[in-house]
Amino acid sequence: MKNWRRTLGNSVLVVGMSAVCVQAISETAPKMRIEHDLLGEKAVPASAYYGVQTARALENFQISGRQISDYPELIAGFAHTKMAAAKGNTDVGKMDREVRDAIIKAGEAIIAGNYHDQFPIDPYQGGAGTSTNMNVNEVMANVALELTGHQLGEYDIIEPHDHLNMSQSTNDSYPTALKVAIFQNNDKLVAEIENLIEAFRNKGDEFIDILKMGRTEMQDAVPMTLGQEFHAFAAALETEISFLRDAEKPLFSINMGATAIGSGLNAPKGYAEKTTRHLAKQTGKPITLADDLFAATWDQHAFVAESAALRSLAIKLSKISSDLILLSSGPRAGLGEINLPPMQPGSSIMPGKVNPVIAELMNLVSYRVIGNDVSVSLAARNGQLQLNAYEPLEAIAILDSQRLLGNAMQTLRERCVDGITVNENTLEAYIERTVGIVTALNPVIGYERATELAAEAYRTNKGILEIIREQDILTEEQVNEILDPAALTGLDKKKYRR
Repeated sequence: MKNWRRTLGNSVLVVGMSAVCVQAISETAPKMRIEHDLLGEKAVPASAYYGVQTARALENFQISGRQISDYPELIAGFAHTKMAAAKGNTDVGKMDREVRDAIIKAGEAIIAGNYHDQFPIDPYQGGAGTSTNMNVNEVMANVALELTGHQLGEYDIIEPHDHLNMSQSTNDSYPTALKVAIFQNNDKLVAEIENLIEAFRNKGDEFIDILKMGRTEMQDAVPMTLGQEFHAFAAALETEISFLRDAEKPLFSINMGATAIGSGLNAPKGYAEKTTRHLAKQTGKPITLADDLFAATWDQHAFVAESAALRSLAIKLSKISSDLILLSSGPRAGLGEINLPPMQPGSSIMPGKVNPVIAELMNLVSYRVIGNDVSVSLAARNGQLQLNAYEPLEAIAILDSQRLLGNAMQTLRERCVDGITVNENTLEAYIERTVGIVTALNPVIGYERATELAAEAYRTNKGILEIIREQDILTEEQVNEILDPAALTGLDKKKYRR
């Protein structure tokens, strides 16, 4: 007899098979439990901590090959949010203390990194994050049940909707959890920026007396020191920390208690304020309740500002990385002023070629972060009326950008900046032949005469000092006083003391 096997979700329908075959399949098939929702009953693996709505999301959203578990910071953000909500609900007399304590145990276990494999749904999902919220509700309910000696699925004791989602909607818990994830990531990101700044400062100190030519529009400008150049990289990144911290402030305003649209339907009096205070205490951040919960439920300003700060950081890192690539170009037919540490052979055909792969990597990451910012802008713009359904895309884009930038900065520091060396002979040759120092003659002989000398230097392929000496324009004492390249740098070492 022919056998027909058809998969229905996690269940298997077997038609026309012998009793022995059916028994063999039943013995090897995973044990299931039956849960139900608005759409009816559904089988869920008996050992799963997630439930029916997560199972449906697994079927509906198979898009990226990624999972919510790839974003442990978002899972932790949700755990913090659910714990704070449980405390707030208990404070106003809506939740029993035993249930609160069980939810707190579950949240603490999840924040510690346990059960993350129970968040398998794709982060690309419709529904404004409802699937993610329910995945969290189901897992935390079942973890709470297990940790208090009950069976998974005993929802008459602790229920995903009635307890984990008490006084909440996805529309306030999801953005709140995302904000917690983002500002906690920012602390790690700022630490990595500070490490990179320190690396540039160290190189700045090391190179502080090494003269070189500055350039504007890729043309010779006036002298500086290589140390000034590297300290400038550090100073530029310090401004990005300030921008990031300023952009972070809107993340501390949350809409917990807004429930579906901002009216606070089903949220008891005092719950929103108490939940906000608990979340602030748990995270150690100055979290406050938004003044207008209707606006806070659809307004994406906090995510737009954060993404813009990440974009700005990416632009700065890309500019610096491109400068490193340019300064190390050649090494014999380019600028060749510095050497980036060789990381790997650079060509499958050209022997001896080594490419600036780490600085290039930083550029690749920066371009992706800039693209992620465009995604956040589009998502924020296109929400309708009292809710923005596209917050999951903002979550993916911002959390990805934070991770990419943090990892790339660490790699740039360890595998590039820390190992940079200098070609001092090359820098000396550029200084010796430069025409740029003629700028210092403007106050002495006037701009027009200085221009004539510069033109002659280019025409005769001579250095400006050589021409000045040939034509006796300045005495040697004046040359040393006015045109000493070191004096022209304006170097003040006290400025760089740390």
